[in-house]
Amino acid sequence: MSRRKTERLLNLVICLLATQRPLSAEQIRQAVPGYDPDNDEAFQRMFERDKNELREIGIPIDVQRDPWEDDPGYRIVRQAYELPEIILEPDEAAVIGLAAQVWQRASLAEAASGALLKLQAGGVRTDLADSPLELRVDTRDAAFPALWEAVRDRRAVTFPYRSAGSESVLTRTVEPWGVVSRGGRWYTVGHDRDRGAPRVFRLSRIAGPVSTVGRPGAVTVPEDVDLRSMVGFQEAPNERIALIKVRQGTGLGLRHAAVAERTGSGGWDEVEVTFADPERLAGWIASLGADVEVLDPPDAREAVIRRLKGALQTSGDHGCER
Repeated sequence: MSRRKTERLLNLVICLLATQRPLSAEQIRQAVPGYDPDNDEAFQRMFERDKNELREIGIPIDVQRDPWEDDPGYRIVRQAYELPEIILEPDEAAVIGLAAQVWQRASLAEAASGALLKLQAGGVRTDLADSPLELRVDTRDAAFPALWEAVRDRRAVTFPYRSAGSESVLTRTVEPWGVVSRGGRWYTVGHDRDRGAPRVFRLSRIAGPVSTVGRPGAVTVPEDVDLRSMVGFQEAPNERIALIKVRQGTGLGLRHAAVAERTGSGGWDEVEVTFADPERLAGWIASLGADVEVLDPPDAREAVIRRLKGALQTSGDHGCER
């Protein structure tokens, strides 16, 4: 949506909220900036589109007919427009805080932070310090932001990729159709230019930076494509035990998931958790930062190290200062 259209819709909402009596279309035309004052037909088309768009996003526009007037009047009744007071229980507020963390690496980070600040200003605690909840929705794959933006912009990408069961890394060029989560793992689905066919790529196996190729808008997503069905295969579970060192007083979620826990020394404890996929485990462990360390098995430990190095490399590529 263009800035001009956004401003016009916002001005229309303000105008219809502020009026004490219904306004005719002509009065709205004169009061709201952005409507053509000279072309009647163009104004009517634009006004009808604006009304429909506002109603589609849930803004109720009340239409009233005065028997003494030829044209209907429009207004927004404030009681129908405003939400009732929302009272959140502590556990509900904690869940909202948890959900907001999912967006901290996405385009809604600023909006999510602003919403939390408003809740906190009203006396609602949204922190998770006293809660056993811990973020498990993993969007921390280093490739996630770049792929999400490429899907949004309909733009092809290229990246180094490590296939399942192989240590070799090959460069792939893909026209991404979407990013899908399944079983706690993230995948991108699209047309593989190197193979000339649709393919599914797991984000945790992308071994380096994602670079865009070509101009925005060049990728066409097939109308009948079902991304979830393409990622709908089942992987045979093969659960193992990971031995993890946890700093005392931290990692509540990890401790709750543990099948065994031992008090250690030097401010550290040891826990054992079951896992089937080292990359999925690595995404969880890496999100806990310096408070945890995988001791065994070696492939899980290496997966965490690889994940942390990838995040560090991505931060360096974006010029982050430390």
